[in-house]
Amino acid sequence: MIFETIRKIISEQLGLDEKIISLDSNLTTDLDADSLDAVEIIMAIEDEFSIEIPDDRIEDLVTIHDLVEYIESSVQA
Repeated sequence: MIFETIRKIISEQLGLDEKIISLDSNLTTDLDADSLDAVEIIMAIEDEFSIEIPDDRIEDLVTIHDLVEYIESSVQA
């Protein structure tokens, strides 16, 4: 499942317990990710799912739900 994979990546990158990461979690306000953390998370997600997220789309991906939806649409395309 995409959410579980993303949650694992974020947990590893930020050193957080997976249980506190939900679909509604905001990367910066809820999970305290800074811009460098966000870049590393995006790169790990791109590697994991073999996709490339354009720079102009990254700023729209603020919650875990946003990431899941984007990946679902990219993988199916």
